[in-house]
Amino acid sequence: MLILQLCFTALPPNKYLPFQRAKPPHHAGFYSGILSPVTRLRTKNPHSQLETSGFDEEIEDAIDVSWAGGGFGGPQGEDNDYDKDPEFAEIMGSCLDDPDKAKSKMEERLRKKRNKILHTKTGSPNPMKVHFNKFDFSNSYIWLEFYNAPLEQDISLISDTIRSWHIVGRLGGCNSMNMQLSQAPLDMRPSYDAIQGANVTPTAFYNIGDLEVQHNLARIWVDIGTVEPLLLDILINSLTQISSDYVGIKQVMFGGSEFDGWEENLKSEDVGYNVHKI
Repeated sequence: MLILQLCFTALPPNKYLPFQRAKPPHHAGFYSGILSPVTRLRTKNPHSQLETSGFDEEIEDAIDVSWAGGGFGGPQGEDNDYDKDPEFAEIMGSCLDDPDKAKSKMEERLRKKRNKILHTKTGSPNPMKVHFNKFDFSNSYIWLEFYNAPLEQDISLISDTIRSWHIVGRLGGCNSMNMQLSQAPLDMRPSYDAIQGANVTPTAFYNIGDLEVQHNLARIWVDIGTVEPLLLDILINSLTQISSDYVGIKQVMFGGSEFDGWEENLKSEDVGYNVHKI
């Protein structure tokens, strides 16, 4: 009599079971900017009958890897939540499946938003003139003459520029005696001599006044202290770009206690006089 015996192969215990049961932490330290699988599914199938169950919410929480106030994703908020932008979400959702299609959509998005990214120049095509009138590095005015009375946003830009210029100068950043990299040959590997840089004569920017504005004129008093022409070059370069791109500056004059059209006794805001802190 033939007896059939069922043979069962002993299966080894699943050594990966602990890893399959493990849940990822709710907050990790990396943010890729790519949409979650659930969000991508909702984006690709906006008309599907996908139910938002507790399981979906658990997945969303499990893959939440944003930091509250740090990480690559930045602070949490609507401005940094790409899920709030359906168009960008669709692009990011398809970048892995079809990179060429995602690239094409991104280029189209940039073309549509070109006017918001690139702004038309509102300055003057005429070069800004620069004059010197017995300029004293320790006690002088710097005068600005605009083509038209500057707007509030123009004055804010000028004030921020002068403030930044003063900070860099006060920290000794404009020292023509220590320009090792700019004076080195371009075909050589850059190198810096720390001992040489530490032993040069330091420069400083001692004091600066407030920006005074009268109609289309402005002035600011400076006490640079040390004779450092590099400081003036940096300011002139900055004002030249501002004149070309934002608000037209007819001329800049370094020095002089008077300027044609400036009324020394005019101190009222009702007649066009304003003071802006630097």
